[in-house]
Amino acid sequence: MPFSENTMNRLFTLLFVLSLTAWAADPWSTPSSQIDAVYPQVESLYLDLHRNPELSFHEEKTAAKIAEQLRKLGYDVTTEVGGTGVVGVLKNGSGPTVMLRAELDALPVPEKTGLAYASHVTTKNDQGVEVPVMHACGHDLHMAIGIGTAALLAQNKDRWRGTFIYVGQPAEERVGGAKAMMKDGLFTRFPKPDFAVAVHDTNGLPAGKVSYTPGFSASNSDSVDVTVYGVGGHGSAPQTTVDPIVIAARTIVTWQTIVAREIDPQEPAVITVGSIHGGTKHNIIPDEVHMQLTVRSYKDEVRKHLLAAIERIAVAEAAAAGAPKKPLVQLTDSVGAVYNDPQLTNRLAERLQQVFGVANVQLERPMMWSDDFAEYRSGGVPSTMIELGAVNPAKFQEAKKSGESLPSPHSPFFAPDREPSLKTGIAVEMAALLELLGKP
Repeated sequence: MPFSENTMNRLFTLLFVLSLTAWAADPWSTPSSQIDAVYPQVESLYLDLHRNPELSFHEEKTAAKIAEQLRKLGYDVTTEVGGTGVVGVLKNGSGPTVMLRAELDALPVPEKTGLAYASHVTTKNDQGVEVPVMHACGHDLHMAIGIGTAALLAQNKDRWRGTFIYVGQPAEERVGGAKAMMKDGLFTRFPKPDFAVAVHDTNGLPAGKVSYTPGFSASNSDSVDVTVYGVGGHGSAPQTTVDPIVIAARTIVTWQTIVAREIDPQEPAVITVGSIHGGTKHNIIPDEVHMQLTVRSYKDEVRKHLLAAIERIAVAEAAAAGAPKKPLVQLTDSVGAVYNDPQLTNRLAERLQQVFGVANVQLERPMMWSDDFAEYRSGGVPSTMIELGAVNPAKFQEAKKSGESLPSPHSPFFAPDREPSLKTGIAVEMAALLELLGKP
């Protein structure tokens, strides 16, 4: 028997009151029905972004898609900030200003996931070389989650007060996008945030779980190019040459003693030579050898020591070999360490544990990867990055039992468990933002 209109109205009122009561009891949780309602939009965006990735500082179409989504939600949107960056602002009365960062760029990686929505994109990089492109680090996931969060904040203005800022940042993979946006007035043209938050996926947790790291969570990263010079000649007559390959080899070995013998063993430090090029043929001693290094650390004093020692040893080894001139040592790219404000991080961790349960919110140790999210802290804004589990829980447990290594970000096989990762990410961001934004 159908309900009368009066009964339906009373039922609707009861459900509304119950929802208000639930919100009042736990104002940081987002009803699953709301997340389910925005999920089709979020998933559609995610699939589109994954199929159509773009390289750093070339994210024109990606930025346009994010800007369009934010405009539809009623945000005040500005594009081309720091190149291809997007800033969406939603003001909702007086209160704190909170920024959420999502990255726009993808990587020059050939996708090998076998997914129906896998990327088959190729493009020319800045050197004019044709390369494959893939969202191998989950930036597509971060963007889509952020749009879902932006939609729910727009729908639930009665639950918070203040200003929310969605930042679509270019070129995280080249650790230059945040700096470019800051230089273009991110904290002066727009409301300066009281807090900055980011979520990053990980293969270290199953979908449905998150982790947090107060203090240093990701390292300083410095890219160093070193060219050593010699005197070339015939490989059969090395006595007539100064062999830069030998100089480079001795230099690389001695560089490893910097961490082993000059840095306090309790201070994290890494020096890796990722590329070495010299010579063209078996029997020709070249004039020069070029090396590319990545240098990682947390503390500024350790960072300065590493960089100074790299140059000192390069110069000394060249001099010992009688090289015709000093090596050329160039710092090409650098970014500071991600330092999660302890007070902010612990505050959010406590709230997330309340919402998701202590077992699903874990303390994680610092890592030596890097992210230019660090630039926002350098701009004077307390910030924190939360790690979001992205592995299918059953596969995660199987890998844990067998000892199998799961594909990680930057792998051509990396593929987040789509639906639970997206939905959990939205719920996590909503809980964090509702904790930080002023209560009505």
